[in-house]
Amino acid sequence: MLDPSVNPLVPPAGIEPAHPPPEGGALSPELRGRTSLIYQRVASLGMWHQNRQMMESAYFATGCFWGAERRFWQLDGVVSTSVGYMGGTRPQPNYEQVCTGVTGHAEIVSLTFDTAVISYRRLLEEFWTMHDPTTLNSQGNDIGTQYRSAIFTTTPEQMTMALRSMEIYQAEIIKSGCGPIVTHVLSASGVTFWPAEDYHQRYLEKNPNGYDCHSSTGIPFPQASVGIND
Repeated sequence: MLDPSVNPLVPPAGIEPAHPPPEGGALSPELRGRTSLIYQRVASLGMWHQNRQMMESAYFATGCFWGAERRFWQLDGVVSTSVGYMGGTRPQPNYEQVCTGVTGHAEIVSLTFDTAVISYRRLLEEFWTMHDPTTLNSQGNDIGTQYRSAIFTTTPEQMTMALRSMEIYQAEIIKSGCGPIVTHVLSASGVTFWPAEDYHQRYLEKNPNGYDCHSSTGIPFPQASVGIND
């Protein structure tokens, strides 16, 4: 668990150098204090590096990003969330442009998560079950390419887990007569995440009774599945 007193995204303040005492001499009280401070700074720096290594980013598209963001921020271990647009051709798109389909972007939830608290597998389970990955460019009454189902992976391990989880969920939902999954699984490398306008960020926190359209298959992800690393 992270030390709440240490911000994992901001490195600790710099370390002031201390001069050693003369040969055979003892540290003055002032130097002893400064040396103790240095040890604290070094320990803090080590903690910051350790905490930063535990952080990963993930990007998911499940239709309207308002409801999806709330579902992700409610998970323990998700450190931060934001919504925006990915996968299109026009730089710096705005919401109105994305809604026309002319930019080609999908509505995306970007999140940072602590791998010591929550696994990428757990995020994938939430992703597959919070929407219907079998409907092409639509979720419920929301229709358009901006509502397509997609995963943008940030590491080779994420890519492997995302593809394997899709195979597992496909095998599960086909038992109930669902069609093929149409989710795009792509690398986030070289793909810009464009943050959405401020009023979209944590929209359902500001408007608890706001629109939250998320159709789903109604089929849980099989917990006994194997082949995905935690």
